[in-house]
Amino acid sequence: MSRLRETDLYPPVKAFLEGQGYDVKGEVSDCDVVGVRDEDELVVVELKTAFNLPLILQGVRRQDVTDQVYLAFAVQAGRPVASVWRRQRRDVMKLCRRLGLGLMTVRFEAAGPSGIEVLLDPAPYTPRKHARRRGMLLREFQRRVGDPNEGGVTRRKIVTAYRQDALRCAAHLDRAGATRAAVLKAETGVSRAPQILQKDHYGWFERVERGVYALTPQGAEALAAYADVVAQLQSGETC
Repeated sequence: MSRLRETDLYPPVKAFLEGQGYDVKGEVSDCDVVGVRDEDELVVVELKTAFNLPLILQGVRRQDVTDQVYLAFAVQAGRPVASVWRRQRRDVMKLCRRLGLGLMTVRFEAAGPSGIEVLLDPAPYTPRKHARRRGMLLREFQRRVGDPNEGGVTRRKIVTAYRQDALRCAAHLDRAGATRAAVLKAETGVSRAPQILQKDHYGWFERVERGVYALTPQGAEALAAYADVVAQLQSGETC
């Protein structure tokens, strides 16, 4: 099939709306597709060959004239779906819900358009707060010492409160050598030190005998990689 154009989406979308009882016309006052039913029931559809930001912006602008606005884009059989849609389908759906926009795909086979799938209908959106997530976020914020991460950091692992506690344990073992978990807990003030040592999520600790742990080579490397965080933890300073 030759390269798609936005105009290729118009006939199947027009036919679909007509099947719903709408009188349909194209390119009316900058709207790609306009359908009218029962004289004043108005629906607008904006067309793009792929889901993208311009399509969203067009849809938002059309909400000035009607709440019934759909975004329509093409899905071609045998070809990868538009990258944003393929990688972030759930987020795209969530965004459209938040914006009150409808969403539909126009499927194309080698012979031409083969059908339309309505994924969302326009509707008012009232976000539901997640109390558990909110609580987890606040606990992590409160437990974290200082501000060890730059917003948007990608160069190294995020320094969580758990990682800070693991670094406290690692620094103590680096200084004192093999230590009993109970002693390390008391001397570092890390209440979950025994669990951190036992679970060893990062590969920093090894059990040398029952209840006694030592630092691994990976742990020593972590102390070097996070030297700035360790120094801050040991000084008790906050950023």
